Amino acid sequence: MVENPTTYDYIIVGAGSAGCALAYRLSRESSRRVLLLEAGGKDNLPLIHIPLGFAFLMKNPKVNWCYETEADPNMHHRRISWPRGKVLGGTSCINGMVYIRGQREDYDGWSAMGNNGWSYDEVLPYFKRSEHKAEGADDWHGYGGPLWVENFADDQKMDLADIFIEASIQCDIPYNADFNGASQEGAGYYQTNIRKGKRQSSARTFLKACKSRPNLTVVTGALCERVLIEEGEAVGVEYRIKSKKGSHVERAYARDETILCGGVINSPQLLELSGVGDRQHLESVGLEAKHHLPGVGENLQDHLTVNVQQGLNGVPTFFEETRPLAMAKNIFKYLLKGTGLLAHPAAQVGVFFRSTNDVSRADSQIHFAPAASEPDSKGNLKPAPGTTATVCYLRPESRGSVHVRSKDPLAYPAIRANYLDTEHDRKAIIAAFRRVREIFQAPALKQYRGEEFRPGALTQSDEQILDYVRAEAESVYHPVGTCKMGSDKMAVVDDRLRVHGVKRLRIADASIMPNITSGNTNAPAVMIAEKCADMLLQDAGVKVTLPQGLNESSKHKKVQKAAAVAIA
Repeated sequence: MVENPTTYDYIIVGAGSAGCALAYRLSRESSRRVLLLEAGGKDNLPLIHIPLGFAFLMKNPKVNWCYETEADPNMHHRRISWPRGKVLGGTSCINGMVYIRGQREDYDGWSAMGNNGWSYDEVLPYFKRSEHKAEGADDWHGYGGPLWVENFADDQKMDLADIFIEASIQCDIPYNADFNGASQEGAGYYQTNIRKGKRQSSARTFLKACKSRPNLTVVTGALCERVLIEEGEAVGVEYRIKSKKGSHVERAYARDETILCGGVINSPQLLELSGVGDRQHLESVGLEAKHHLPGVGENLQDHLTVNVQQGLNGVPTFFEETRPLAMAKNIFKYLLKGTGLLAHPAAQVGVFFRSTNDVSRADSQIHFAPAASEPDSKGNLKPAPGTTATVCYLRPESRGSVHVRSKDPLAYPAIRANYLDTEHDRKAIIAAFRRVREIFQAPALKQYRGEEFRPGALTQSDEQILDYVRAEAESVYHPVGTCKMGSDKMAVVDDRLRVHGVKRLRIADASIMPNITSGNTNAPAVMIAEKCADMLLQDAGVKVTLPQGLNESSKHKKVQKAAAVAIA
């Protein structure tokens, strides 16, 4: 009997941070046929792979969905830009390349909510399994996984970054050499997903490692329009393919399961287009409600960030490095050695701190770069003299939503971020903002300090600071939670990531987070995919060896050596 070419064991919708990792892990099982669908194109735009190129991708529709929120009443009715990757590799192709997992308490909190298997001790092995830590394995890091992670290179550090770390220490914030180690709190250098001056996206790492597997099919330019649901079971998907002659709709079927990895916007959108969501809302936009699941699209959370831009004198910043002659030298350095300005991530230094003495753990995060920027006429960032510390409050109480406007798959959904909707969040961002100013006033910066040019010396009272936040703050691009994991009436998936009420359908991306993690969300999205892969294979009757620590035995040195050869 000839096998139907449109039938697979697993269909993965979305080849982003999570989707690529899931495809890599599932296709290692040679008996399983895997289809990976991506609405965007291939990751062949050169700016994707140049780390500093992210600044020119924030508004580029070739690789970016270019979403915006609805006008937010708490933000002077502004629409906030939400860049999301529309390309093989997803948002890992346009993000800041900062590798942060979050805090132990984040995951222990998920577990305490009744999500079995999601405590920190239970997810740490999945973080380690996915990782190739360039400096080697230890109790907190793995070696030999597809995802390249390395410490910020010494030859890339600028004097101002060290000075800012010293200023933070002078403000009673401890030094921290590894935010992903025993504790997150402190000031230090970020670990990054950059190798030899090239961005290490999920496509470049996970997908590259499995591109020759005959049981994996990757289709780009494939916009999934709906999940095919028959008698309460997901049997496949319907997707639209673009061609020179126009577009046409195709179908693919899954023997085992369909997994949505579209992210915080596209996963709930696709559920609603498929008839899964709040019945009243679905019917209001002309969609047939196949399963009433009121939590779809709810529970949206994001980190809102605001800049403090400080003028400096007598210490180099990126501004000097972007002058014509210096920029020519930087281009030469990058082409020759993969170093210099173009090889930098979005932020060199991180600070995780407590906004007040009343909190038990770090609740705020700084992304610091020896640079200041402002948008040009096209919305891309251009250098400005000075330096920037952008700060976000890590655990907002405010909740928003993502919902379809119509039954048209091409219509962007309505994103209501609902920033600063609680008094708690308003007080927290003011307190965090004041702590950043304290750091800039520390003795380490005294001899270099000029005027604060954003927001400036006239902004002092709580009311003035809050008004500045409302007028200027932006997303730091960490939205999560719209298909939350749990067992309450607003949960969308259970703790094995199965959609409640629909068989053979799972979600594996940042939308399943019941509460946002403390920091950047790319690494947690990858971990979620890694864990989902094991659950899928277990439920299919495949013997799975659960990941353990990767550094316990002398035998592991042989694994490290073999992995290094394979990655090189």
